[in-house]
Amino acid sequence: MARAFVFPGQGSQEVGMGRELAEAFSVAREVFEEVDDALGMNLRRLMLEGPEAELLLTENAQPALMGMSMAVLRVLRTEGNFEIGAKCAFVGGHSLGEYSALTGAGAFSLGDAARILKVRGRSMQEAVPVGMGAMAALLGVELEMAEAIAKDAAQGGVCAAANDNAPGQIVISGDAAAVDRALAIAAERGFKRAIKLPVSAPFHCALMQPAADQMAEILAATKIAFPAVPVIANVTAMPSSDPDEIRRLLVQQVTSRVRWRECVLRMKDGGVDTIIEIGAGKVLTGLTKRIDRELMGMSVSSPADVEAVLKTL
Repeated sequence: MARAFVFPGQGSQEVGMGRELAEAFSVAREVFEEVDDALGMNLRRLMLEGPEAELLLTENAQPALMGMSMAVLRVLRTEGNFEIGAKCAFVGGHSLGEYSALTGAGAFSLGDAARILKVRGRSMQEAVPVGMGAMAALLGVELEMAEAIAKDAAQGGVCAAANDNAPGQIVISGDAAAVDRALAIAAERGFKRAIKLPVSAPFHCALMQPAADQMAEILAATKIAFPAVPVIANVTAMPSSDPDEIRRLLVQQVTSRVRWRECVLRMKDGGVDTIIEIGAGKVLTGLTKRIDRELMGMSVSSPADVEAVLKTL
C-alpha cells in the first residue's frame, strides 16, 4: 500500500483547532510555541480562543493552519516512530498547504515557514483593495466550461479558473464585476449552482501579481532543502524535489490555478492508494472521494485520529 500525505488550505481553520491535540501531547504545544516565537505573536491563543474574525484574516489563518498540520505531524512522529520519508510516496497541499507539505518533508524549517506564510497572507490581502476582487464556486461545471465562462466574463478585466478542486467543482477568481458577470453567464447556460465565496481577496489569478513579487523576494532569501519525498506542485501537478524549482513554482503559485484534481490523480498514477490529510478539517478528504472513489481517504486532526492512523501506518 502506497500513501500520500496532503495538507489543507485556507478555509479549514476554525477557533478551537488544536485544543485537544495540545492538551494531550506536549510536542503539539511545542510546535505552537515555536510558531509563536517565530512570529512574535500569540497565534496559539488566537487559534484556541479567537476572536474568529481575527483568525480568519489571511495573514493569521495561513501560519495557523500550517502550525496545526505540523503539530499533528510531530505527534505522529513521536507517538509512532513515524518518519515522513519512510511512510509515504508523495506529499502535497492545497495552496498554502503546499508550504505545510514542504515543511513536513523538511524543505523549510518551521520558523521560516511561519514567517513566510505571514508575509504571504498579508501580501495576498493587500494586493487588491477590499471589495475590488471576488471568487465564486461553479458547481456541476467542468474545467473547460468554467474557463469559457471566465473568458466571456472578463471583458478586458481579470477572470480565471483559480481552483480545479474536483470534478464539477471549479472556483473562479478576478475583478468583482467580472466574477458577477461570470455568475450571470453560468446561470444563463444552465448552471444554477454558482456561489460567491466569502473571501477577502481574489486568490490565484493575475491580480495577485504584487503578492507574487513579494514572495519572490522573501523566498530568494530563504533556505530551501531537498524534501524527504517528492512534493506534488500545485502549478504543474507534477512531483518536484529540486529547491530552485520549488522556489520558482511557489512564486508562480500565487497567480496560478491550483490544479488539485490533477495533483491527486498524479499521486494515484504514482501508485498511491491511500491519501491521508494532516491538519485541520476534512476538506481534502472529501475532495479525494470526489476525484477518485478507488482512493482511500483519511484525516488526522485529533488524538483519536492519531491513534487510528498510526494503526494503518
